[in-house]
Amino acid sequence: MLVNGVWQENWQPVQAKDEEGRFIRQTSPFRNWITPNGKPGPTGTGGFKAEGGRYHLYVAYICPWASRALMARELKGLKCLIDVTVVNPRLTDQGWQFGGHPGADDDTLNGARFMHELYTRADPHISGRATVPVLWDKHTQTIVNNESADILRMLNSAFAEIVDEGPDLYPESLAGDIDRLNEYLYTELNNGVYQAGFASSQTAYDEAYAKVFAALDKMESRLSDQRTYLFGDALTETDIRLFVTLVRFDAAYHGLFKCNRNTLQAMPFLHDYMRRILTLEGIANTVNIDHIKTGYYSIKALNPSGIVPAGPDK
Repeated sequence: MLVNGVWQENWQPVQAKDEEGRFIRQTSPFRNWITPNGKPGPTGTGGFKAEGGRYHLYVAYICPWASRALMARELKGLKCLIDVTVVNPRLTDQGWQFGGHPGADDDTLNGARFMHELYTRADPHISGRATVPVLWDKHTQTIVNNESADILRMLNSAFAEIVDEGPDLYPESLAGDIDRLNEYLYTELNNGVYQAGFASSQTAYDEAYAKVFAALDKMESRLSDQRTYLFGDALTETDIRLFVTLVRFDAAYHGLFKCNRNTLQAMPFLHDYMRRILTLEGIANTVNIDHIKTGYYSIKALNPSGIVPAGPDK
């Protein structure tokens, strides 16, 4: 991680833990927003106006948080406005690295070798982890935002005056319901699988395991009435948040993270729902199973031998 702008130690998967061995996720330090007129968003400072070609997205296919941003970019027709760099899926001793793996890109925009170099370019004295996604401003040469929830929401609306495509992922009529279900899914499932995988005590693991499958059971029941998406016929950002965990479940969380009561394929409504979203135009472009398996199984703390399983392949 970075301490006062200097890389201090080999990358470790556990960001922090409490006295019971529960995994604690780091808070994102860059929280500015792109807005139609460049005024400040809900957090951060202003100056980031929605303009075509100004912004760049750094992502990892392995990362569910980064995949949220990729999905929004596809669904909202923003590929022509925001270009993308994909990092190497293997976690190195210096964190995310550019190039060196099929489907991974060199950083031709900024010439960095590792993601942490972009963090210190944005803030020479920063302390913390260098995570993805990163939304980069080419004009000011800085990070706009590295919080996936913010990026997902701003991509839904910030560029509407330039490109107005795709579903409204955060309709006002559902805002309260979306916020509540988002929080539940994050706490119990999206982050819950990581709390199970990175638990450093039996108590912490048992607690996380229980809430992961309680959430999956609840979503399986919710979808059993044959609704298309979580809130009916309308695709929202909550569906994106659920999908990114589901599409990684059998490939990584079931085995490596010990969330092994059953596979997702054993839950017919959730599995069909995941496949339904995967077939939406452009969404398959945001999923790379090779990167997902290669990346997760490169985590030495969980898989010292580095062996990547042969399946599943889709």
